Amino acid sequence: MKEHRHILFHIHHCRGIGLKGTKRILESLQKLHSIFDLSPSTLQQITLSTAVNSELFYKDLHSFNSDRYKKLYSENDIDWITLLDEDYPALLRNVYDPPFLLFLKGNRNLLHAPRKLAIIGSRNATTYTDEILRDMIPQLVKKEVVIVSGLAQGADTVAHNETIQSGGQTIGVLGGGFNHIYPKQNEGLARYMMKHQLLLSEYPPYIKPEKWHFPFRNRIISGLSDAVLVTEARKKSGTFITADYALNEGREILCIPGSIYEPLAEGTNSLIQEGARMVLSIEDIFSELGV
Repeated sequence: MKEHRHILFHIHHCRGIGLKGTKRILESLQKLHSIFDLSPSTLQQITLSTAVNSELFYKDLHSFNSDRYKKLYSENDIDWITLLDEDYPALLRNVYDPPFLLFLKGNRNLLHAPRKLAIIGSRNATTYTDEILRDMIPQLVKKEVVIVSGLAQGADTVAHNETIQSGGQTIGVLGGGFNHIYPKQNEGLARYMMKHQLLLSEYPPYIKPEKWHFPFRNRIISGLSDAVLVTEARKKSGTFITADYALNEGREILCIPGSIYEPLAEGTNSLIQEGARMVLSIEDIFSELGV
């Protein structure tokens, strides 16, 4: 198993097959090291990728220098964990498409905090989100609840900052590698969290964030957490994607209700109408988390 985790590290850095292709390899090969003996055509049959992508994967598979990158990551305090490791987060392991590898900077122990709450909302959050989180997060921190969010503008930034200012602990899930923090205005917050909190990403540090990365990373935000709190959201927004992941993963959705005249309340009010739990006080969150 120890050997397999290092081969998985190697595969994760190879282009061409993605998450689904990696999953098919793990399901097909009992002895993972045998992958180095396979031809591009056999790899194509297993991964169901195109001929071009299979050739690209084969090239990287036989040229990528894993030892060099492990050393480089270690020198930059970048840790990593694979799905094959015993200390992989239990909640995340059970989602539909768990990341095969996570890169970590900061306090790795936060992955195993007994209570974690994801806080998500609009990138254009109003002062309503500010007021709610400034009231609720200090109370959550007192109960040692770890706050999980995505380091995006708006609600995410408020959630991380308020947790830090309250003396609590927070996890940020990135949509790209550590060398490409997005948005730029959160670089300072990200650097602080790398030292004193926890940042994680399923992408190697050199990978730039792509637009599609952000909705896909939302499965990690909800997957790490016991429940998901939505502050403000428009209908059909990225926040809704996270809520869908959370529902599929069996997580409870908690929503702050808002005015029927406020566009950013359309999403939360709609989720409540569809069965999400309405939050009227901090006690509603405490009871859901079993505090």
